Amino acid sequence: MSKTVLLIGTLDTKGREYAYLRDLIQGRGLNTFVLDCGVLGEPVFAPDSPAARTAEAGGESLAQLREKRDRGHALEIMGLGARAIALDLLAQGKFDGVIAMGGSGGTSIGSTAMQALPVGMPKLIVSTMASGNVAPYVDVKDITMMHSVVDVSGLNRISRRIFANAAGAIGGMVEQEMPKVEDKPLIGATMFGVTTPCLDRVRERMEAAGYEVLIFHAVGSGGRSFEALIAGGYFSGVADVTTTEWCDELVGGVLSAGPERLDAAGRAGIPQIVSLGALDMVNFGPRDTLPPQYESRNIYVHNPQVTLMRTTPEETAKLGEIIAKKLNATTGPTALFVPLKGVSAIDVEGMPFYDPAADTALFEAIRKHLDRSKVELIELDMPINDPRFADAMADRLQSMITARA
Repeated sequence: MSKTVLLIGTLDTKGREYAYLRDLIQGRGLNTFVLDCGVLGEPVFAPDSPAARTAEAGGESLAQLREKRDRGHALEIMGLGARAIALDLLAQGKFDGVIAMGGSGGTSIGSTAMQALPVGMPKLIVSTMASGNVAPYVDVKDITMMHSVVDVSGLNRISRRIFANAAGAIGGMVEQEMPKVEDKPLIGATMFGVTTPCLDRVRERMEAAGYEVLIFHAVGSGGRSFEALIAGGYFSGVADVTTTEWCDELVGGVLSAGPERLDAAGRAGIPQIVSLGALDMVNFGPRDTLPPQYESRNIYVHNPQVTLMRTTPEETAKLGEIIAKKLNATTGPTALFVPLKGVSAIDVEGMPFYDPAADTALFEAIRKHLDRSKVELIELDMPINDPRFADAMADRLQSMITARA
């Protein structure tokens, strides 16, 4: 049975372009379902789902949107409507992948719908915005963005080739069959460059025990993805070794995962081991982007694009309090592992961020604020990247999961 691609777009302003894309996709032997999100004019061709339905699904009538003539509001309503319709179609099994095209408006509408769809479903946006900051459009989902090079306005020798590439890309995605593999229980884990040896060891131990480990790079988007998949029920347990994103949330670095970081596992009640990985650092961009008020701080250039700033005792004390209180809200088995000899590869004696006073403030705050009737506290006199530290965490996580079985 042929698979179906959902097309989300504004057929009043970009109907010719969508007709061309639709025909290319159908030319591959695939079915299409076109969802119209145009507001001001009539569609160039008849869609499978009209704009009036999209507006109503978003909470207003098309007539109301036309009367208001508020572009920002209309984009919001049409995005919400596209999302609602896409979710309804998904529940009915009506499509296997989704594509959208446009500038900032069409990209906003398409991404609003795509962000609600499950990880793994093919999602592609051809956009003028794809060469800039795509974080608002991609967020924590596997949305692929293709730079349109020229505006999505008219058919020419450049746009035809780009749109043809897009048709081939989404067609290939939906046609690709997943090889059959054994489904193993999933473990979610968090890692940074300076905690890599620890996570590599934890991963190896958990894989040897029959688990599949998904590791998330703790760079803000990684932490948000991690929390979202926990909330989605994907994991049997988590190894949240690298909680560094809280440094950026507290101090104002560039890699914050937001104030809900560390909430999902406790709320879900799944077994979790947690540590203090990379709480010695706040992240900024290139060295010349460091805020002037931090010039006197302990600064380390990690690479040309990443500049690290050592957290102070005052900051680590607050971080310890935050993490303890987050974990106190857990509804499931939780253990906090404290590496007394260093929380990262550069927080050990002889390395740039070695600061016993800052680490002591962190550990004392943990001890003061952690509710040990809810959270097991395990302090080990070794750095976080010591293989014995990783082994202890892996062993404890396995025992937690086994006890819940």
